[in-house]
Amino acid sequence: MNRSPYMTNAPSVSTIMFKVLLALIPGIITYVWVFGGGILITLTLATVTALLTEALMLRLRKRPVKPFLSDYSAIITAWLLALSIPPLAPWWLVVVGVAFAIIIAKQLYGGLGYNPFNPAMIGYAVLLISFPVIMTKWPAALTLAQTKLSFVEQLQYIFNHTLPANITLDAVTSATPLDYLKTQLKLEHSIASIQSAPIFGHFAGKGAEYVALAYLAGGLFLWQQRIITWHLPVTFLATLTAISAIFWAIDPTQFATPVFHLVAGGSLLAAFFIITDPISGPTTPKGKLYFAAGVAVMAYLIRVYGGYPEGLAFAVIFMNICVPLLDAYTQPRVFGHEE
Repeated sequence: MNRSPYMTNAPSVSTIMFKVLLALIPGIITYVWVFGGGILITLTLATVTALLTEALMLRLRKRPVKPFLSDYSAIITAWLLALSIPPLAPWWLVVVGVAFAIIIAKQLYGGLGYNPFNPAMIGYAVLLISFPVIMTKWPAALTLAQTKLSFVEQLQYIFNHTLPANITLDAVTSATPLDYLKTQLKLEHSIASIQSAPIFGHFAGKGAEYVALAYLAGGLFLWQQRIITWHLPVTFLATLTAISAIFWAIDPTQFATPVFHLVAGGSLLAAFFIITDPISGPTTPKGKLYFAAGVAVMAYLIRVYGGYPEGLAFAVIFMNICVPLLDAYTQPRVFGHEE
């Protein structure tokens, strides 16, 4: 008798994706509290672009539109990309990034279930390489901004690139903690002097760390709902902690603490929402461990030695390339044969 295990009452794709969207809500709410409502404009624009481009490609591929649009996968890609780029980015940047992610990184490979790369990270990498200056103009936290922009003023800036009279861009934007850290280290400043700057809070930048902790709360919800397993997020965070602790122990004047790297940038967003993508990631338990560890190590090395302040997108894409090898060499074997 065949006693192979079977899944009963397995959740549908749309149910899984909807719960992922719900898990992102705490981070989005905190994002609005810290940086203002501009992110809501970006999220809306990204969502509309994703749905339209997905529908267009499905039509061109002679595929049914409604079943694929209702699985929420395009919206997941749109939200993850929108949360990874500056919320005051011009409207066309959002459209270009999301359209590229959906059309090139997803649909041209065959759609959901066939894309070898994480679409959101492909879109982010294309934008970062093509428009590096725009991608570094992040809004200052509301507690730091010399002048707070209202929701309407942020809307006008996103679509018309105009600011109120007597307000300059420098008054409402600032460097991210990772960018500021790398710049100041190149100027031969010590970690102690850098972390005394106003941009840094108790963890890794005033305000931004609370958004990261909100992503952690959402990630724990996904784990509790059994949408994700512990393998990827725990291994990623543990590896990032370990490698940053080693460098920090060697020279604390030149390398930031593990806590900084855990809550700075997109570490927690990546741990629970990006590297856990079931399509572009590995399928075996051991493969997930190697994948997450590889992303953490590469991301840290790019942060410290690379030309970009954040290296998560490039790390994820590189490890996506390695997924077939990871799955091939980590398949469980019985009596010398693959199961």
